[in-house]
Amino acid sequence: MKLSGAQIIVKCLLEQEVDTIFGYPGGAVMPLYDVLYDYQKEIQHILTAHEQGASHAADGYARVSGKVGVCIATSGPGATNLVTVIATAYMDSVPMVAFTGNVISPLLGRDSFQEVDIMGVTMPVTKHNYQVRNVEDLADIVREAFELARSGRPGPVLIDVPKDIFNAKCEYEPKAKPEPEAKQPTDQGMLNEALELIKGCERPMIYAGGGIVKAGANEELLEFANKLQAPVSCSLMGLDGFPGNDPLFTGMVGMHGSKASNMGVTHCDLLMVLGARFSDRVVGKIEKFAPKAQVVQVDIDPAEVNKNVSTHHYIIGDVKTVLTELNDHMKQYERPQWLEEIEGYKADEAKLTPERHMARKILKSIERTMDEDAIIATDVGQHQMWTAQYLAFGEKNRFATSGGLGTMGYGLGAAIGAQMANPDNQVIHITGDGSFRMNINELFTAVKYKLPLTTVLFDNRSLGMVRQWQTLFFDKRLAETKLDAVDFCAIGSAYGAKVWQVTDFDDMDSVLKEAFQHDGPSLVHCIIDPDTMVLPMVAPGEAISKIIMHKEIE
Repeated sequence: MKLSGAQIIVKCLLEQEVDTIFGYPGGAVMPLYDVLYDYQKEIQHILTAHEQGASHAADGYARVSGKVGVCIATSGPGATNLVTVIATAYMDSVPMVAFTGNVISPLLGRDSFQEVDIMGVTMPVTKHNYQVRNVEDLADIVREAFELARSGRPGPVLIDVPKDIFNAKCEYEPKAKPEPEAKQPTDQGMLNEALELIKGCERPMIYAGGGIVKAGANEELLEFANKLQAPVSCSLMGLDGFPGNDPLFTGMVGMHGSKASNMGVTHCDLLMVLGARFSDRVVGKIEKFAPKAQVVQVDIDPAEVNKNVSTHHYIIGDVKTVLTELNDHMKQYERPQWLEEIEGYKADEAKLTPERHMARKILKSIERTMDEDAIIATDVGQHQMWTAQYLAFGEKNRFATSGGLGTMGYGLGAAIGAQMANPDNQVIHITGDGSFRMNINELFTAVKYKLPLTTVLFDNRSLGMVRQWQTLFFDKRLAETKLDAVDFCAIGSAYGAKVWQVTDFDDMDSVLKEAFQHDGPSLVHCIIDPDTMVLPMVAPGEAISKIIMHKEIE
């Protein structure tokens, strides 16, 4: 049967089992929106306040559902408004397909109204991108884009469609979504070598990353850690990959990592790196990172091996499959002395964490009152690091945050996407005043769709993380980091959210319980001291063992 390009796209979306998309209409994509109008029962379109909000929502949707997130933007400024989020998804390996419209094919390259070379702009931050020049290629391009986005190391793919291709017609042949390929068994020689290294170690340490979450390897990691009796440190992206209340868990590693994680990595003799890359924020001074350890890396992407830190052994493959096979061949180990040393580091840090720390009090209150399967989304800054340090993620929690790119303004859109993916789950958006200002307009979206998500706002009237660096490393020269006070409660009310302002944090539990029970968007505004710091901290470029644990300013 003959269909228009726009009809073919929608049919292909249905083939891929897409039921939710996020977008903002405009001139170049009007033919696509005209077809979507006829499919409102099959595909729910979420209209956001801004294209960036749409793509953040698609990202958040993908992170917590495991499905491919889908967003739509028109040509020119609509398309460029997606770029920051595409880069965010690329850095954090998030499966996403972005559709952009463009001017008609004869006008491409002529500086036409609302034309931009979105292919050239996004080439460095996509797994692949396409510009459709022939409607007959369109169905295969869409199918291939989805497969690329979700296969191997996931990531974003962009499809740019000139307006005339939306309107052109050709024959369409339906195809079913392909079944996932069976995971290949690990090369036995590679597996045996890893097992020999495990057998010979006395002080193993695990460094787990976002690959654990993406592979759904949480249970396999828990079994592996318990068999190996190894402490488990995580990257920011891996925090929901291991139970935060497990005795083997040591917390985040790196610049704002715990003392137990950083000292464990420094003194271990075997470092098992599972679904994680060696970010500069984790590694610090490379020559001082895990200096006594043989490093074994398991990753699905060969490009990440020996890129920043040299390994002694590596296995390329799906981390869930590799861990399953290691677990099948491993005996049960006991390491009481090593674990006792790690517990000592935990105790040292606990002594230096002031109970009066306002951020800690707020987050512990969230932890006490949230559902066991709550989804947490954050923006970027001090509040993000406090969340990573103080909130113990349970086995059923999911975490959406911008790690590699560190995108302020990410959280509210991501929380909206997470809530759409999981309408029955509690979604909590944790943010700071600097980040919240950037995409506060998406409160419109949350209210429009009556989403019961709760925003907890840490308001220190400053760009807190930059202020912290200025205090520690720039002689307290606080250049352009003070933010004027904003009546966020009035803004939240104006959008239609229910609001609370908290200054006495002894009331936090009762306020949160009330907010969590509200059947629409809620905002809990917490005013905190601008001089409250994120500690521990390692200065940039220093060894991760050189930890700033406490400052009088705290």
